Amino acid sequence: MLLAGLIFLLWYAFCLPRPLFDAPLSVVLEDRNGQLLSARIAADEQWRFPPPDTIPKRFETALLTFEDQRFYSHPGIDPAGLGRAIVQNLRAGRIVSGGSTLSMQVIRMAQGNPPRTFLRKIQEMLLATRLELRFSKSEILRHYATHAPFGGNVVGLEAASWRYFGKPPTLLSWAEAAMLAVLPNQPGLIHPSRNRKALFQKRNRLLTRLGAAGHLDTLTLELALDEPLPEAPLPLPQHAPHLLGSAMNNGQSGRLQTTLDVQLQQQTTQLLQAHQAQLAGNQIHNLAALILDVETGDVLAYVGNVLGAGTVHDEWVDIIPAPRSTGSILKPFLYAFALQEGLITPQRLLSDIPMRLSGYQPENYHEDFDGVVAAERALARSLNVPMVELLSAYGLEKFHYRLEQIGMTTLVHPPGHYGLPLVLGGAEGSLWEITGIYASMARMLSHTYDYNGQYSPADFRSARYLPAIDAQVPLQDAPQPMSAGAAWLTFQAMQQVERPASEGGWKVFESSRRIAWKTGTSFGFRDAWAIGVTPRFAVGVWAGNADGEGRPGLVGVKAAAPVLFDLFKLLPASGDWFLTPYDDLKPTVICRESGYQAGPVCPKDTIQVPRTATGLQPCPFHEVIHLDESGQFRVNADCYPPERMQPAPWFVLPPTEAHYYARRNPAHKPLPPYLTGCGELADSPMELIYPKYPTRILVPRDLDGSRSRTVFTVAHRQPETEIYWHLNETFIGRTTQFHTMELDPPPGKHLLTLVDEEGHRLEQPFEIIAKQE
Repeated sequence: MLLAGLIFLLWYAFCLPRPLFDAPLSVVLEDRNGQLLSARIAADEQWRFPPPDTIPKRFETALLTFEDQRFYSHPGIDPAGLGRAIVQNLRAGRIVSGGSTLSMQVIRMAQGNPPRTFLRKIQEMLLATRLELRFSKSEILRHYATHAPFGGNVVGLEAASWRYFGKPPTLLSWAEAAMLAVLPNQPGLIHPSRNRKALFQKRNRLLTRLGAAGHLDTLTLELALDEPLPEAPLPLPQHAPHLLGSAMNNGQSGRLQTTLDVQLQQQTTQLLQAHQAQLAGNQIHNLAALILDVETGDVLAYVGNVLGAGTVHDEWVDIIPAPRSTGSILKPFLYAFALQEGLITPQRLLSDIPMRLSGYQPENYHEDFDGVVAAERALARSLNVPMVELLSAYGLEKFHYRLEQIGMTTLVHPPGHYGLPLVLGGAEGSLWEITGIYASMARMLSHTYDYNGQYSPADFRSARYLPAIDAQVPLQDAPQPMSAGAAWLTFQAMQQVERPASEGGWKVFESSRRIAWKTGTSFGFRDAWAIGVTPRFAVGVWAGNADGEGRPGLVGVKAAAPVLFDLFKLLPASGDWFLTPYDDLKPTVICRESGYQAGPVCPKDTIQVPRTATGLQPCPFHEVIHLDESGQFRVNADCYPPERMQPAPWFVLPPTEAHYYARRNPAHKPLPPYLTGCGELADSPMELIYPKYPTRILVPRDLDGSRSRTVFTVAHRQPETEIYWHLNETFIGRTTQFHTMELDPPPGKHLLTLVDEEGHRLEQPFEIIAKQE
């Protein structure tokens, strides 16, 4: 007997399975307040949510009234309930009541609801008492609420509440709570879609008992009895299906309370659906958006794609983490890095002329040139040529390294693989990372005064959709990897980007938001970007086709920017802007016209530049020239009395830059011509635009089979000067004002010689290659 007792005690101690339930659970995504965003069905095709923290009081009251009124007083077995069940079964001549407590039902569910037998009932009773020793009453209730069957593939209270009523269990009415309390009793026979009358009567009997027990007043009971049953099961909310998929791909499971705001998520989804319907008219089917809280880096809205485009258009592809061609969206980072190191000032002129750098010939989107343009205007207008020249001067390897420092992980190739097109979309980036980097810049800048001019390495970090406890990171004096001054000046330039037509006249409204923003368009019109940032929010938008199909008109300012500004209208407005980080800036005297460090003859301005900017280059464009007494002609001491010469500071651009600059700036004053007899042949005023370097020119055939002609272009500081053209030492024509000539040299090597009326000479060899038939 003693041995049998010991064996029984040993069995009793370990009789419960660990874990009690091992059924797969749905993955559930909630917003920051616990509201359901999306859910994914469990691996066994059942809607079974993870265990809740608490059970709503109405459901608990209804359940215990119906199933186990002495739940809180019995040890897992209710003798009175068993006795009542035995009497009922004897009177009926069949089993009409099992007398099971909720604890016994939990044991039965944990065992997979096996066939009912007398021995099985004894075992359930023993296990129920052990269950009571291991778990608290509230834990047993949560086990029941998680695993009770509610008909079909709906398991558990939370899934049932959403499937039948489209709401969380905390919002259930008395009638709804009563229906769910009686439903697990016979879920296969009585169901909202089957035997509705029997279910209605069963629910109302329970409501009557609840009223008799004083849980419902008379009016509430009458209203509850009249409340209809739900119709067909409802679909579960799918407000953030792409984020749910990404979370699961990252190994997340169970109940995930995110940083999202369900209301903003719904508004963002609806707004993107409206824009996508318009874009679809141009066969642009996919649209994604990300909204971040700058201070925390929390994701407030995440729409990885617009549902409705259909599977054929890849509506389930999550665009946000996907690497896509960046277009011009990286240009502000190059601008900031160049400012930080003193390579440029915001006003410094950059060349904007036809050029070839390291074998690459960049082109501006509008296929025109400014000659020279201020760096901040080059950024605001997203000019390609000046930015490629800037990257060449800054250093491709250094820029590649800096991008990795600030958080780009998609640069999987060495710098040489991308080349200078890196800043124009030659590399891939994700909306997730790039929006996060802009948010990091804003966060670092906003902390300038809070941290007394020091920097937190934690400010540059990835965005997050799961709450995290921010660890305290020691502050440091060195910026990592960008200074506040450089970020502030970059955001100042980004405010000058021209907004889309729908935002026309925005500057005249005092209530308009100040937004630092940038667009990007990838080669072949495959990706359109728009990212904007304020002290509070960072918003990123991508438009295009997930399969990479390009479309005419798929450009950032047309396809993505309108969405960006509409999204900002959803966010709380504020007139605040980033405070000027004076501790990280220093006043610097620059040349007013060129933006370089002021030389002795430059007109001067004082501007703020990053404190880290050292070694600014002196202005190369201002020089002192000497004029005759009339002020119309240049002279020198060899041809004109020095005492009669008039010195004059002059803004002098190289001929090619001057050629394009003068077309856009009528007030530009070219160098005066030399007085007759004073010309300096060494100072050539001519410069070839094409061909700029010794080159091989491939001449294709036109549609009619004839060979195309090659256009040769030269710039002259004095456009009205006559230039004489010679090909292989043979005179072929003359030009004035517009120095362009179409030629059709035969295949082979040639020499182009240009001589102006002052005798200045320019020679350029080239080779014509005929297209093979």
